[in-house]
Amino acid sequence: MLRRFLTNEEEALLVAERRELANLRTPLTNLEAKADDLALLTRALLQLDELFLLVIVGEFNSGKSAFINALLGRRFLVEGVTPTTASVHILRYGEEAGKTQAENDILAVTYPVDWLRDINIVDTPGTNAVIRRHQEITEDFVPRADLVLFITSADRPFSESERAFIQRIREWGKKVVFVINKIDILETPADVDRVTRFVDENARQMIDRTPIVFAVSSRQARQAKETVDADERTRLWDSSRFGPLESYILHTLDERQRVRLKLSNPLGVAQRLTERYLGVAEARKGLLKEDVATVRTIEAQLVSYETDMRREFKYHLSHVDNVLYAMADRGNRFFDETIRVQRIFDLINADRVRGMFEREVVADTSAKVEAYTRDLIDWLVDQDFRQWQAVMDYLNKRISRHQDQIIGEVGGSFDSNRQALLESVGRAAREVVATYDHQAEARELADSVQRSVAQTALVEVGAIGLGALLVKVLATALADVSGVLAAGAVAALGFYVIPNKRRRAKADLLTKTNDLRDRLSSALTGQFESELDRSLTRIREAMRPYTRFVEMQQATLGDTEGALRASQRALDEMATRIDTMQLPTQGATVG
Repeated sequence: MLRRFLTNEEEALLVAERRELANLRTPLTNLEAKADDLALLTRALLQLDELFLLVIVGEFNSGKSAFINALLGRRFLVEGVTPTTASVHILRYGEEAGKTQAENDILAVTYPVDWLRDINIVDTPGTNAVIRRHQEITEDFVPRADLVLFITSADRPFSESERAFIQRIREWGKKVVFVINKIDILETPADVDRVTRFVDENARQMIDRTPIVFAVSSRQARQAKETVDADERTRLWDSSRFGPLESYILHTLDERQRVRLKLSNPLGVAQRLTERYLGVAEARKGLLKEDVATVRTIEAQLVSYETDMRREFKYHLSHVDNVLYAMADRGNRFFDETIRVQRIFDLINADRVRGMFEREVVADTSAKVEAYTRDLIDWLVDQDFRQWQAVMDYLNKRISRHQDQIIGEVGGSFDSNRQALLESVGRAAREVVATYDHQAEARELADSVQRSVAQTALVEVGAIGLGALLVKVLATALADVSGVLAAGAVAALGFYVIPNKRRRAKADLLTKTNDLRDRLSSALTGQFESELDRSLTRIREAMRPYTRFVEMQQATLGDTEGALRASQRALDEMATRIDTMQLPTQGATVG
């Protein structure tokens, strides 16, 4: 219906506006826009094909229905001192006067007046009424308006509640005209001028531009149209000051100007929605920034933990090495003291030498190695437990500190998913900590070390413990060394043979000790790396759904915000183009 009035320029703007409003739905949907907001966007698109919509708003008993009756020239809508309009009334042209229910809380009212062929007038329930639903209906309908007539009463102009309502109208970027009704209750023209100046000054402060203000008596205007006496009609009409306002609505707002206002209206709705959801995007970015920091902090902790663990592992492993080095030192001293010509008769007794070797060289090596190995295992298990506890404590603080941000503007499944994933990591950490059996973990790790040592030493483990295993490995590794002491000892009485035997024994002991140390180091290092990797993997796996969500939201949010920014620029550009099309000089923009 709008297209029959359009110039080529306006037609191009209409096409561009339709495209931008349609494109806006995608980023709003990505941000889980409220159903009411998406419906509002759809309605804005549909309104481009509807008649010009003049919406009458104001507090209850300000005379909105009386104003419309004055335009019609008869008391058609109900007037009263109590809230009388419980529904939105859309006044349209009809061959006969009548009312039908159009939608919930919306009545379609028809009246045979020609100018209603081009303009639909909306009478809304009063704001600040006792019946709260009235105000909700009014505020829900304002975004549909092409032009808003804000009616205030001369006996209480521009009340605080009216200021608040004007602010909400302003947020939608609506064109507004201020009407002071009931001036017939004021005693003098000076009183009318005083009230008019008051409204003009306050409106100017709120909209930052010169407002258009009409001061009228709707009651006198209607009476003038209903009066048959010419003199009385003239008196009432002049006293009502209704003529300029009626002329503005019916004549100043010609087809061209109504078209331009009609083009502006959806832009105001779209701009408001764009601004609102850019705020949602910004709020999500703020939360995601903290989520990214959470992921990075935990990852940095894990990297630091891994580095610290490897460094400290070398320290713990050095205790085992030192035990074996000490055994090698005792062995060298033993050989120096034993493989000598002066002790030739001791060397002949192989069992005695072997016993001396085990007491003086091997000594408590196995027990010490086992003790240090168990200390290392206990340390590793304890550190794993502490790391999970650290993750749990950090996430608990994170969740507690930001849980209030889950409610409000950000809204939707974004927050519920984000919170659920964040809590799932904390829950996983709590479960690990709560079910952590230090003894069982240590026993399992010790068994793994035992199996690993046995495999590297090619020794059957059976049911023996780690200490017994080490004794067996030591015995296997050092058997040849003790055998060197006795084999051919009697035949080795020569002064040249014994030093060679001593050197060989030392070399064998060094080889066997190094071999044993390598076996233990390899077994312990392998188990350490496996356990460290298991611990880090469990934490990262627990984090992964949350991490993926943050990464995905970052990418999606970046694209969505970019689309909103592009829409904002396009909408602002169209609004500027419409403003340069010389909108009515009498109008004032709230926004």
